[in-house]
Amino acid sequence: MDISLWLAFVAASSALLLIPGPTILLILSYALTQGRKVALATAAGVALGDLIAMTASLIGLGALIATSATAFTVLKWTGALYLLFLGIKMFRSAPNVGAGLVRTDTDATPCQVFRHAAIVTALNPKSIGFFIAFVPQFISVDAAYAPQAGILIATFVALAALNAFVFAILADLMRKQIARPMVMRRLTQAGGLTLIGMGAATAALKRA
Repeated sequence: MDISLWLAFVAASSALLLIPGPTILLILSYALTQGRKVALATAAGVALGDLIAMTASLIGLGALIATSATAFTVLKWTGALYLLFLGIKMFRSAPNVGAGLVRTDTDATPCQVFRHAAIVTALNPKSIGFFIAFVPQFISVDAAYAPQAGILIATFVALAALNAFVFAILADLMRKQIARPMVMRRLTQAGGLTLIGMGAATAALKRA
């Protein structure tokens, strides 16, 4: 895989992972209620969830996109519209009151936290939309598909695990700031604008 294409994927993935969504809200909620003791369990659960969702997405759709220009075009525009929809929805749903966090079990064991994080992450529509609409555009049709998909999956899962762990540690250290309503509101609005930007970028991209 071309290094410039891989670096572009790292940048896009990093931007996606920073966007407040079901996974981030869950990470923050557990960090605020249980502290850093569940940081590793949360990060491992997020990694497993993303591994499942991304692998399933690329196995099913990636092969089709790699061989069909028509399928690529249809999926590109569908994905662009979907990302725009998610971005507008996220921007408009930014919480006015409260932190917008989710209710978690304060007595949950690390194993239960791991399972909860894996399920929420695997079913996260934001990530699934990214995998389906955005990731295949970093696959070159002139090279073998499987090695490229493997590199992208490994890269994203590693970034997701690191992102989850850092979020959990920072949330534990910045409890008062994270719990402020305006903080989550601004983060959510920024996330919505980022998704809108990704939707526009998806519409403009051409096959690698």
